[in-house]
Amino acid sequence: MKTTENKIRVTACRKSHFNAAHRLHNSGWGTAKNKEIFGVCNNDNFHGHNYDLIVSVSGEIDPGSGYVMDMKILQDLVDAYIISRFDHKNLNLDVEDFRDLNPTAENIAVVIWNILRDVIPEDLELAITLYETERNFVEYSGPNT
Repeated sequence: MKTTENKIRVTACRKSHFNAAHRLHNSGWGTAKNKEIFGVCNNDNFHGHNYDLIVSVSGEIDPGSGYVMDMKILQDLVDAYIISRFDHKNLNLDVEDFRDLNPTAENIAVVIWNILRDVIPEDLELAITLYETERNFVEYSGPNT
């Protein structure tokens, strides 16, 4: 918990889950380089992950509700804008965001952040943590300004 001029700032987090398939591939590279860089993740027939997504919002605690953001509202936004778009999809083929963007965990996190940034109140900071596996995860808090 941080305080700024006697205002209390807290980060509230909501965890969600989705399953998706993808293939890591750079069409500008040949077969050998794609296999060298992406290994089994370059499988012609794709492969899947059980992603865990943590959406974090930071801001001042509302004195009336006691919330930074109502978790039900946050979950509804995540379900409507992310889970319904990505869950049980082939990211390369079914999700327009990845038609020309390699669906690495890093790129998926940035896409999720950009989508949610448009629907989360502007006065809240937003951060995305995306677990591709239990041991491999990325974090993204927006562009450096």
